[in-house]
Amino acid sequence: MTVVGIDDTDSRERGMCTTYVAAQVAERLRRQGAGETDGGVSRLLLVRLNPAVEYKTRGNAALAIHTDCDPDRAFELARDRLASLAETADERTNPGLVVADGGPEAVPDDVREFTWRAIREQLTVADATDLIDRHNYRSWGAGNGRGRVGALAAVGSWAALDEWTDEYISYREPDRWGTAREVDHESVFDAAEWGYPTVWDTVDRGEDETVCVPHTPGPILHGIRGDDPDTVRAVADRIESEPVSGSQLFVTNQGTDVHLQEGSIETVADGRAYRVDGRVATAPETRRGGHVFVTLESDRNGRSDDDADDASPPAGADGTDSRSRLECAAFEPTKRFRDRVRALRIGDRLTVCGEVSRGTLKLEKFAVRDLVTTERVTPTCPDCDRTMESAGRNQGYRCRDCGTSAAEKVEIDLDRSLERGWYEVPPCARRHVAKPLVRGGFDAPTHPER
Repeated sequence: MTVVGIDDTDSRERGMCTTYVAAQVAERLRRQGAGETDGGVSRLLLVRLNPAVEYKTRGNAALAIHTDCDPDRAFELARDRLASLAETADERTNPGLVVADGGPEAVPDDVREFTWRAIREQLTVADATDLIDRHNYRSWGAGNGRGRVGALAAVGSWAALDEWTDEYISYREPDRWGTAREVDHESVFDAAEWGYPTVWDTVDRGEDETVCVPHTPGPILHGIRGDDPDTVRAVADRIESEPVSGSQLFVTNQGTDVHLQEGSIETVADGRAYRVDGRVATAPETRRGGHVFVTLESDRNGRSDDDADDASPPAGADGTDSRSRLECAAFEPTKRFRDRVRALRIGDRLTVCGEVSRGTLKLEKFAVRDLVTTERVTPTCPDCDRTMESAGRNQGYRCRDCGTSAAEKVEIDLDRSLERGWYEVPPCARRHVAKPLVRGGFDAPTHPER
């Protein structure tokens, strides 16, 4: 068995797609990989790596091909296709190829660990080449060779990861690349309804958007994601469109949340994605551009006073501890999700998920753990029905008209639009690797977006 890892062949401006390159390599292996072995291909993997990497194109995907082809022959065929298809005219495209002997389950432990790190951290070319040399893997790279990072991560992914989903990608005829896609809008929505919830993120009903159809100039016509290979194929077949030049099923870590690691407000770092608990410390604020921001603070409700004192870092000059606060943002592209964030109130307890960049967590989803359901307000006079006024420091409140007094503020019930449980960005704003709520397995009730 041989594992072929591929990465970084596409361009933001010029198009191409690494899934297409992998599909072309796989087809070449099937047709020309015969020798001492039959050149068969058992599966193709689409592996989403750390979404916080700045130099990614869009989804930061690396590809792996599991084949029976001889490693030397596989390397030769794959290198030829990468060299001819990669958009190296874009200086930011740096394709990489890694070919490993042996079965995908048998990769060394340090290669498995490398895959995990590539999904959750930011690695260097040297990190990859050290391992490639240590295990005598065949490799090739163009430009600065950065593609070998993702290629090696793809090689180790089958052994490293436990949870997989499927994507069935249909490709355009090459002479149509760069032109407007001809896909029947209504048929996509009908197919999405037929396949839901096994197939997800095909459309966004709230925005009336066909999420599965990209807008880039590359070769993809549409990509259907879900939890069953037969169902994603069936949904694709129900879509009416321009001619399909070819299709490929990929096994993928999309929709799994594998990029998230447990963190705390005090310890999160830029360039990684986290799951963090906290308490809403500021009222949500809508800023220029329609972006909504809210700040969380460390929630010490579950600790004893002694523990809280021991864990508290020194306060700043204003009496606050900046290290125990985290700004979270729902940016304009998350659309109606921003209304969920605007509905938060100071004191709500949350679990938030997302990538941290420049000290701000970009919200992908959040869980309401506890809602503030009451509010203390200035009392109303029972006789005059007027809001009372302060009677002075520590003297309670008094009605200006009749003199009726009250000792303190009163507590009233709040009408909250949020409920306990998980809320998520809509499909049009979802990261490829982020887990849709409809897939289940969450630790609280869910409120899925469709």
